[in-house]
Amino acid sequence: MSECKRIKTALVSVWHKDGLDEIIRKLHTEGVRFLSTGGTQRFIESLGYPCQAVESLTLYPSILGGRVKTLHPKIFGGILFRRGLEEDMQQLKAYEIPEIDLVIVDLYPFEET
Repeated sequence: MSECKRIKTALVSVWHKDGLDEIIRKLHTEGVRFLSTGGTQRFIESLGYPCQAVESLTLYPSILGGRVKTLHPKIFGGILFRRGLEEDMQQLKAYEIPEIDLVIVDLYPFEET
């Protein structure tokens, strides 16, 4: 049986926020740190929870009308690194990339916008 890992950081970026408040509340009680984008960040903060802006981590603005925000090595590196591989862990440290343990996203309604 695999060992359960504690979720420390969650990337949250959703268009549809129905039910998100319950998920955020539960994760916050578990001590999870939030990393998010524009509207989702404001939503999380409106619930009274701290949330780091993706742009403050990447030092790169949201572009193309807000459709490109998280496509950055500091985000994808934190998701795709191989836990337990020392070389990957060293690169995370060298490039100041946070480990992202949980991703909560939905698809942007491109045709509607």
